[in-house]
Amino acid sequence: MSNSVEVQLNESLPPSDHAILAAGLARLRRLLEDRINAVQGQLWEPERTPPTSALGSLCRRFGLAPFERDVLLLCAGMEMDSSWGSLCAEAAGDRQLAYPSFHLALTLLENPNWGAIAPQAPLRRWRLIELGTGNSLTSSQLRLDERILHYLLGTQHLDERLLAASVSVPQSGPLVPSHQEIAQSLSELWQLSRKQGKTAAVVQLCGREMSGQRAIASAACDALGWNLYSISAAMLPTDLGQLSLLAGLCEREYYLSNTTWALDCTETDDSRPERESAIARFIETCETPLVLLARDRRRQRQRPLITFEIRPPTSSEQRLLWQNGLTATASDCNGQIETLVSCFNLSSAAIQATCAQFQSQQLAGAKESTSGRDRLWDLCRVQARPRLDELAQRLEASATWEDLVLPARERDVLQEIASHVRQRLQVYEQWGFAGKSKRGLGISALFAGASGTGKTMAAELVAAELRLDIYRIDLSSVVSKYIGETEKNLCRLFDAAESGGVILLFDEADALFGKRSEVKDSHDRHANIEVSYLLQRMEAYRGLAILTTNLKSALDQAFLRRIRFVVNFPFPDVRQRVEIWQRIFPPQTPTKGLDWKKLAKLNVAGGNIRNIALNAAFIAADAGESVQMKHVLQSARSEYLKIEQILTDAEIKHWV
Repeated sequence: MSNSVEVQLNESLPPSDHAILAAGLARLRRLLEDRINAVQGQLWEPERTPPTSALGSLCRRFGLAPFERDVLLLCAGMEMDSSWGSLCAEAAGDRQLAYPSFHLALTLLENPNWGAIAPQAPLRRWRLIELGTGNSLTSSQLRLDERILHYLLGTQHLDERLLAASVSVPQSGPLVPSHQEIAQSLSELWQLSRKQGKTAAVVQLCGREMSGQRAIASAACDALGWNLYSISAAMLPTDLGQLSLLAGLCEREYYLSNTTWALDCTETDDSRPERESAIARFIETCETPLVLLARDRRRQRQRPLITFEIRPPTSSEQRLLWQNGLTATASDCNGQIETLVSCFNLSSAAIQATCAQFQSQQLAGAKESTSGRDRLWDLCRVQARPRLDELAQRLEASATWEDLVLPARERDVLQEIASHVRQRLQVYEQWGFAGKSKRGLGISALFAGASGTGKTMAAELVAAELRLDIYRIDLSSVVSKYIGETEKNLCRLFDAAESGGVILLFDEADALFGKRSEVKDSHDRHANIEVSYLLQRMEAYRGLAILTTNLKSALDQAFLRRIRFVVNFPFPDVRQRVEIWQRIFPPQTPTKGLDWKKLAKLNVAGGNIRNIALNAAFIAADAGESVQMKHVLQSARSEYLKIEQILTDAEIKHWV
C-alpha cells in the first residue's frame, strides 16, 4: 500500500485481513495510476478473497461479485488515503470529480456490470455504499457506509441509526423448564430455516409474562450465538421511506453480526391506523428472524406467524425458584415458601430480584422491628404491586376488627373468605381440585347492604388480615361508551392484578354488573357482552374479587350464581349502634358527658355515625372544649340535612 495511507489499521485485526485489505487497495491504486498513465496490461489480482477475512466474509454474506467487491475497495480507499481523491479526479479527467463514482468504476475495473449498480443489487439494497449528489446516477459521488468501513477495519458496533431506535436485550439467566422448552423450540426453528435457506417465520410471544418473553427470546438467541436487540413498536417511523430504511438496516446487521430483533408491542397503542400499518409493514419487509413481544395475539397477514403463549412459571417452578434463591437464608423462611407461592404469582425475574434484595437486607443485618419473614412478604407485595393507577386506587387499611360492628355470622364468613385465599394452593394444586376443572377457581365475594354499613371497611380488614394490597376500581375509568373499550380496560385490570395476589374491590358494582337486558339494539347487545366477559374473568381470576352493592336485587342473577360468598351487612340496631359510638372516638380524643345510649337513638348507619363524630370533634376543637353532647347535636343536624332526613325529637330527647 502507498505511504499516503493515513488510517492506522486496527492492530487486533488478523494478519490475513490486514494483508488482504492492503493488497486490494494497492491493486486499485495501480489501476488508477495506470489509467492516468494510459498503461495497458494485466495487473495482479488475487485469485480469490479468503473467506475468513473481514472482506471475504462481507463478500460471502452479501453475495458480492468481484466487480462489486472492487467498488467497495474503491470507496474504502477514499476513507483511508488522502491522495485518493486527486487520483480519482485525474483518472476521470475532471478535477471536479475527485471522488469514486459508478462511471469511474465501470471504466476502471475489470468485468464491469451495469446490473451491480441497480437499486436491488447488493451494494445499494444493503446500503453498503451511499449514493451522494451528482448530475446523473453514474456521476454521483459514492461513499462507503460508516458501519461497513468499521467492519472492514475490524471494529464491531451497531449502526447509530439503529442505536437510536433499539436497546440491547441482556443475556437471560437460567430459565424454568416450561420456558426453556419454548426457547429450545424457537432456536431449533430458526436454525432449520437458516439451513434450508428460507426466510425465518416471525415468532410471536404473547401473554402477560413480559419478562419471561424477553428471557425466552434472549435464551434462544444465546443458543445460536446471536445478539438480540429490542425495538419498541412506538419508535417505528410512520413515514414509508424511513420505515424501509430501518428494516433494511436491521437486515444488514443480521448478516453482518448475527444480530436479530424483537419488536416490542407490549406498551404500544396500535389502535391508530398509521401505527398499526407501520407495525404490519415492518413485519412483512424485515426479512430476518423476528420476535414479536405482545400482550395479545396479532392476526397473521402474508408472512407466517408462529405463536407461543408465555405463561408465568408453574407453582412447582416458582417453589423451586424460591428455594434456590433463599438457600442462604432458608432458616429464616421455614414454611413460608408455600404461602408465597399461594398468594403471589411472580415471574422468574421478580422472584430472583426479591430474593436478592432480601438477602442483601439480611447480610446488612437489618435492625427493623419486623421479622425476616415479614420483610420477605412485604418485598413480595412491592415487587408484585401492579400498575393500576389509571384504573384503580390502592387503599391503606387503618381500621381493626374491633372497629367493625357486625353480627357473628357475617364475621365468620369474612374469616372464611380469608382462609380460602390462604389455602387455595393446597386445595387447588396439591389436593387436585384444579385438575378437575379450570372454571370456578376464582374467589369472589359480594358485600350487600345499605350505604355506611361497613362494606368497604370489611374489605380493607380482609386485605389487612391477608397482608395483601387492595385496589378499589374506579368505574368511571373502566366503563366506556365506546364499543369494546370496557372489555379492554377490564382485561388490563385483571392481567395487572394476577401477579400480585391483589384484592380487587368493585365498589357500587351494580353499575358495572347489572342485569343483562333484552336485546333491542346494538347498545344492549354490547352491554350484555360486557357482563358476560366479566363473568368469565371473575371465574378465571385466581385472586380475591370483592363486589359491594347497595342494591343486591339490581345484580344479574347469572352473576350472583357464580359468587362464592355473599355477606349481607344489615342496618345496625340500637345495640350495635351503642357499640359503634363507644368505639368511634380515638382514645386520645377528649370527651365529656357523652351518653352512648342516647347517641344510639340516632337512626343512622355506621358511616354516618363516623361523619357525625368527626364533625363534632372539629366543632369542639374550634371552641376549645372537649367533645360533648351539644357538639354531637350540632353535627347530627348537619348530617341529617345532608342525607335529607328529618331529625326527630325522639332521637335527641334529653340530650342537652
